[in-house]
Amino acid sequence: MSSPRPKSPRTPVLPKKEDKEESFWDKIGTIGRKKRIKEVQDVQAEGKYAIDSPGSPTAPEIPPEEYSLHDNEERAIIEPRSLEDPRVKELIQVLIDWINDELAMQRIIVKDISEDLYDGQVLQKLLEKLTETKLDVPEVTQSEEGQRQKLAIVLRAVNRVLFGTSKPAQKWSVDSIHSKNVVSILHLLVALARHFRAPVRLPENVSVNVVVVKKDAPNQLSHRTYIEDITTTYDDLGMKCERDAFDALFDHAPDKLQVVKKSLITFVNKHLSKVNLEVMDLDTQFHDGVYLCLLMGLLEGFFVPLYDFHLTPQDFDQKVHNVTFAFELMQDVGLAKPKARPEDIVNLDLKSTLRVLYNLFTKYKNMA
Repeated sequence: MSSPRPKSPRTPVLPKKEDKEESFWDKIGTIGRKKRIKEVQDVQAEGKYAIDSPGSPTAPEIPPEEYSLHDNEERAIIEPRSLEDPRVKELIQVLIDWINDELAMQRIIVKDISEDLYDGQVLQKLLEKLTETKLDVPEVTQSEEGQRQKLAIVLRAVNRVLFGTSKPAQKWSVDSIHSKNVVSILHLLVALARHFRAPVRLPENVSVNVVVVKKDAPNQLSHRTYIEDITTTYDDLGMKCERDAFDALFDHAPDKLQVVKKSLITFVNKHLSKVNLEVMDLDTQFHDGVYLCLLMGLLEGFFVPLYDFHLTPQDFDQKVHNVTFAFELMQDVGLAKPKARPEDIVNLDLKSTLRVLYNLFTKYKNMA
């Protein structure tokens, strides 16, 4: 028997209450309770009207409790039909399979991205595996407050890796992840998969329909509907770029790739030797950005101030800073903006490193 499909936390189907219970509250409930029921009913009607628009012939089954809003509160509700979209289901399954492959040695199995990731436990293990670091967080937290505190630490670490800052991200937050918001969780996982070059093909141009209902005043609602894009167009490894000669070398001519690497090593050492530096391994010695910064100064004949970059970078952020600074130097002297991202270089992506060095080789190969 197949397992049930992942469902948005905003679209649960609760069991119907028995008539006896409803009659009890109608007859002896307090005035406040009656008012609350009335507000819920009003919001339910407005919410269903918002969703049941042209192009959506049938309204989804969303219980009144999901529309129980406070004044000025706003809530995004995923249309259940979006989760039935084959492309959305495919994306969810691809991401689940990727997580399970990464965490196989730890015997962690994810079956539902919302139910299994909302508390931060699996996200912590995934980030530790991808970055090969250890986060200083409690291993197991039972209370809701403990879960939120742990999730906050994990998300700050994720944001530092992805964006170089621990500031809150626009597309996910502690509140959205902990409330099992499928859209936020998908955005987060797609960003991680792209950043770390997950060896998977992400379905392209995946989007979901979202209805936002806001309670402007008692018994007064407003709503809007929009399409949220989850993925765009990517290559095989989830990165948006065009295939080039290095893709062909990696795929079809690994022997020629070694010749290219040898030529590039000879080129960089010709100039780095002027400051008594030598590169032995292209795969690793450029990932912190130090050699790139120094190389640019040597190629263009200017001194690169040591206060502009970290000569002995201690962490991921400092390495990203160095590579970013080197890229800025390249553009300042007229080179095209590198196709690679600084994070690609820091993450030891050889293809990206070769692309950057080859651009330098093309311009400066005849330089003494």
